[in-house]
Amino acid sequence: MQKNDKMNKELLIRSSSNNVDFALLKDGKLIEFHKDNDNTKFLVGDIYLAKIRKTMPALNAAFVNVGYKKDAFLHYHDLGPKVSTLQKFIKGISSGKIRNFSLNNYKFEEEIDKNGAIADVLSPNQSVLIQIVKEPISTKGPRVTSELSIAGRFLVLVPFSKRISISQKIEDQREKDRLKRLVKSITPKGFGVIIRTVAKGKKVAELDRDLQNLYNRWIAMCKKIRNANIPSKVMDEMNISSKILRDLFDESFTSILVNDEALHIQIKDYVQKIAPKKESIVKLYNSKIPIFEKFGIERQIKTSFGKNVSMTKGSYLVIEHTEALHVIDVNSGNRSSSAKNQEESALEVNLIAATEIARQLRLRDMGGIIVVDFIDQNKADNRKKLFNHLKTEMKEDRAKHKILPPSKFGLIQITRQRVRPEMNIKTREENPSNGLDNEVEAPIVLIDKISEDIDRLVNKGESHFNLNTHPFIAAYLEKGYPSVRLKWYFKHKKWIKIIPRDAYKYLEYRFLNENGKTI
Repeated sequence: MQKNDKMNKELLIRSSSNNVDFALLKDGKLIEFHKDNDNTKFLVGDIYLAKIRKTMPALNAAFVNVGYKKDAFLHYHDLGPKVSTLQKFIKGISSGKIRNFSLNNYKFEEEIDKNGAIADVLSPNQSVLIQIVKEPISTKGPRVTSELSIAGRFLVLVPFSKRISISQKIEDQREKDRLKRLVKSITPKGFGVIIRTVAKGKKVAELDRDLQNLYNRWIAMCKKIRNANIPSKVMDEMNISSKILRDLFDESFTSILVNDEALHIQIKDYVQKIAPKKESIVKLYNSKIPIFEKFGIERQIKTSFGKNVSMTKGSYLVIEHTEALHVIDVNSGNRSSSAKNQEESALEVNLIAATEIARQLRLRDMGGIIVVDFIDQNKADNRKKLFNHLKTEMKEDRAKHKILPPSKFGLIQITRQRVRPEMNIKTREENPSNGLDNEVEAPIVLIDKISEDIDRLVNKGESHFNLNTHPFIAAYLEKGYPSVRLKWYFKHKKWIKIIPRDAYKYLEYRFLNENGKTI
């Protein structure tokens, strides 16, 4: 517990002319990165008045026109038991027969059969109210549901329901009973509510305020439906600034820095509403040095999103992506030859890798099936240790996930919920050399690799060696004060000679000893 108390959790927000970037740091290390592009449409949580294009009895699903280039996919099981009630209500609004949008005295229709057929419920050209549950990914259109829900800070409002349910992460039975009792007393008739984990310990006034805000959003949406074109969006998920704060923010945050004045005011207002005591941690960043440069975010992005991800002790991950799954290979650069040390070394590298993999999944928002090839472990106890460590590291991940125990080949499979496209950031740059490669890893990635190699050589006891590298890289290492080379000197009390080599490719480098032999 003490460790968590000292943990620094910072959110840095960079606003530019056409997008907003959010970097979440834990003790200075980037753990989540989000981009808000003004052109982004079809976000998870958006609600559309759409039209059934066609039903597919073989799939027991319908394709729905939501205005995207690919039709959305609506499966029978995503209709929700109250879809007939919803359809009748929407028809009543569109025709003008329903003007009171509260569900206080509204008569519910019978629930649809759990094992029914799509054609019995929906027909082509019929209008339908749906919500995005999975954003368009690759060649697929959005995945949608007609079981609507409107998410707030503490509660989720569910129309045409009577159920009060509570997050499984709240384990205290007395607190569960208290929250259920409070929420039941304030929930409007005709609606159900899901109580979120962050509602734990909150007073009725805070819950009521959140619920009232959700109810107002429902009324505003219903007013929009009457004159809406089909297809069209009738409710936006919250703007991404508020959405990210709603989902990420907790009492452990120590700082929120924003580089834009208008956005700073907006975020300060939002934090004041959800956590008045934390309003003072929201600060405007004013400096000539760009916010992401100042806090080393650009560097972390360049070194974290490539195919190869460096870790401590010379180990690294290789991350490959296919349409069907992701494969992560764990590699160690300095495994010992003795069997006993090899087992211990493998466990050490695997535990480091498990921590980094948990971070990478959140950072890139990787979803679907992930297969991890850890270094072989001969002892069952060590395999169990690794499995438990990976589960612990992934506990903070908000995406639904499942981790299977190691297979007999030493592979661990992870399934992680994918609701939006994976975060991909280009870390390769045009090759300034005349080599055959058109693109190479950014120089900053190379500098980190060279620094790690120097650490390893010094730890091995190598005392006399020099670095041979391309002239561009040599110049970069020696420029500025303190230069990268001077930092190496301060760290190791050793001056490393850098020799520019015109014959080397842009990112080629070697360490040579006094006799000119490669180390």
